[in-house]
Amino acid sequence: MIDGLLTGLGSAFTIYNLLMVTFGCIIGTVIGMLPGLGPMSIIAIMIPIAISLGEPSSALILLAGVYYGAVFGGSTSSILINAPGIASTVATSFDGYPMSRQGKAGKALTIAAISSFTGGTFGAILLMAFAPGLATLALTFHSAEYFALMVVGLSAIAAFAGQGQVGKALMMTILGIMLATVGETALFNAPRFTGGIMDLQSGVSFITLAMALFALPEAIYIVLDPTRSQQAAGSEIKDLRITRAEARQMVPVVSRQSIQGFFIGVLPGAGATIASFLGYAVERNIASPEEQKKFGKGSVKGLAAPESANNAACTGSFVPLLTLGIPGSGTTAILLGALVALNVQPGPRLMIDNPEIFWGVIVSMYLGNVILLILNLPLIPYIAKLLAVPRNYLIPFILFFTLMGSYIGQNNETELLLLAGLGVGAVILRLANYPLAPMLIGFILGSMLENNFARAMNLADGFGFVLDRPITFALLVLSMVLIFMPSIRTRRQQRRQQRANRT
Repeated sequence: MIDGLLTGLGSAFTIYNLLMVTFGCIIGTVIGMLPGLGPMSIIAIMIPIAISLGEPSSALILLAGVYYGAVFGGSTSSILINAPGIASTVATSFDGYPMSRQGKAGKALTIAAISSFTGGTFGAILLMAFAPGLATLALTFHSAEYFALMVVGLSAIAAFAGQGQVGKALMMTILGIMLATVGETALFNAPRFTGGIMDLQSGVSFITLAMALFALPEAIYIVLDPTRSQQAAGSEIKDLRITRAEARQMVPVVSRQSIQGFFIGVLPGAGATIASFLGYAVERNIASPEEQKKFGKGSVKGLAAPESANNAACTGSFVPLLTLGIPGSGTTAILLGALVALNVQPGPRLMIDNPEIFWGVIVSMYLGNVILLILNLPLIPYIAKLLAVPRNYLIPFILFFTLMGSYIGQNNETELLLLAGLGVGAVILRLANYPLAPMLIGFILGSMLENNFARAMNLADGFGFVLDRPITFALLVLSMVLIFMPSIRTRRQQRRQQRANRT
């Protein structure tokens, strides 16, 4: 390992590779700030540039920098305008945007930057230490385990529901799963629930749904409620630093979710999205009743948890890619294609045949996180000044990014019609006090849940896989615990209050 680290240091600390990681981080951060343009699209665009470099280690360092830079910067649009451009930053908006509306945009961006840096750093260290062993563990996960993992992810609905709203959250989750079934699937090459519309054969775009649920309703609310547009107008951007008390709140959260996020990222098919949702759900469920009330209203823990988890998961996703040659997500699949185009075959022999690539990328990840922190922290006061603009002036920009992001996703006008329809529906649901986050969770995990469930059923010839596979059974039990924990805790509180009233 020490020899590998020395090799990685020698590869990453060349002037050329330092420029590559810096360039990748800048590009990724800028793209991540724009809703609708995620890391997959920009990495795909940059593959010809990376291949033209000729050096596999430099090419992968550049593309990896773009990857985690986009995730790092993706929190900005989620926090400032409630427009998560990629799935892994959706959970960031739950507490990040309420903080910005309270005049704490600078503080929210600082917390996000520090949490992202810490998560990425933890991930890089764990990647160095456990990559070979974790690759073997990841191979034990099959369709049954992935199905159970999706169920655990869906059990997070209890964390996104307010008190007494678990039923509503469940309904919204089912609605999200129903939307995920639109179009063709990997198992059945036939369109479903498309209404004869050809543009729906590929399904509903995530970007369209995310924008319809979060960004578009915000613009509509500003029109419906003029006082909403005046809240941030003329407000001075201040409070960029976090207090000692807030730092103490962040330390255990960031530590736990960095480790948890990394191990979730190791599993092919899990990725940063599930890591961020589970991170948020876990921290809310283990928080005290007083702290639970702050979640969704600008909680420091609620913002730090998903930001540290998704960045650690991004680093963890390189474990199956580099050690097994298995892409764990769409983004790492593109990275795999880039490596193959450069005549490099990821797998168990990569550490032996091309140690400068394996260890160079790992060391560059830590350097990239340092560079991202240096780049982003000084820019926070300037980025946060966007909030000083009266919100009624922001309506055209919100609408532009919303429409652009939706159209770019599928390149057809049907997405714009879906955006309008779903956006109006989202406004009605919010006015009726229905939580929208579970709907997006159900949509994101729905297709993966269906595909893995069908494969597990086919392999086991029935439901026997639940009892035959211990890991699957344990994960399903965990999901039940996550669902019922809030209600159990609420009942305990009620009993304590009754006892106190009696005495």
